[in-house]
Amino acid sequence: MKDAEAPRLLVVGVALLVGVFGIWIAYWLCNEVLNLIPSETLRERIRPVIFVGPALALLIIYLVYPTVMTAYYSVLDKNSEAFVGLDNFKFAFTNRTIQIALRNNVYWIVGVTSFSVIGGLIMAVLFDKVRYEAVAKSMIFLPMIISFVGAGVIWRFMYASNPPGVGLLNAFIGNFDFKPVAWLINKSVNNIALIVIMIWLQTGFCLVILSAALKAIPADIIDAARVDGAGELDIFWRIIIPSLKTTILTVVTTVVIAVLKVFDIVFVMTNGNYETEVIANRMFTEFFRNQNYGLSSALTMILVIAVLPVMIINVRNARRQRG
Repeated sequence: MKDAEAPRLLVVGVALLVGVFGIWIAYWLCNEVLNLIPSETLRERIRPVIFVGPALALLIIYLVYPTVMTAYYSVLDKNSEAFVGLDNFKFAFTNRTIQIALRNNVYWIVGVTSFSVIGGLIMAVLFDKVRYEAVAKSMIFLPMIISFVGAGVIWRFMYASNPPGVGLLNAFIGNFDFKPVAWLINKSVNNIALIVIMIWLQTGFCLVILSAALKAIPADIIDAARVDGAGELDIFWRIIIPSLKTTILTVVTTVVIAVLKVFDIVFVMTNGNYETEVIANRMFTEFFRNQNYGLSSALTMILVIAVLPVMIINVRNARRQRG
């Protein structure tokens, strides 16, 4: 083990130990406080406050407060000194570089959501009730355990184009006498190349969720349809798709939220160069490199506004499923 890794592992171990014991002690203290209250009615009224209160406090401190302050800084100038109103937002929607980032975000949403959800659904149907189903699903789901940074590093080797370290993809097309392609530099294909990585990561998630929902469809319904002469396509479109509608909506919204926040893959692969930048990367650049706190906060709020309706749809859909 390298000397530099030992302190990190020690910190992680201590953090886990303190965290586990801290949560246990907090739970014990909450129960002790409740036991001191003589009235059963009062105890039941206070119980939600004691157990949920700390979580709500942390939510306010680490989520609500930063969001409010980000909204506040978004209407200030670069140095967060003078009020500029909506100028940062106007600049964001009129600046050529940021327009490209917004366009790329749309590409990511359409490309990743479409291919990962449709691919996951098709594989869920094809793998259903076949031999070695669990093995096939595990292989497709495996990329989900890889971090976005790790996936970026793996696919950077796949897309490598400079000899002698030609990547696997260029080595493959080289067998057919094609010249190596600069996948990450060529503006006609680089965004597609990055989107493919996210599809590779998200398809397994879609497959597992949709496969679980598919198995919840009563077999009697499908068997009755077959007895009535329905073909497999009829069963798919008239029974499976309507039965999975709410689950598909949940999967779609979850993938959209993940795509809107994408940062790591672009940062590792191209650092936002060659017109591959997305909003999260631009926000990072404006905050840490250009130190334009007003514009970076405005870009953050654009992401928040984009994610918020998707989250609302997801929550309503979850309530509908429970109800």
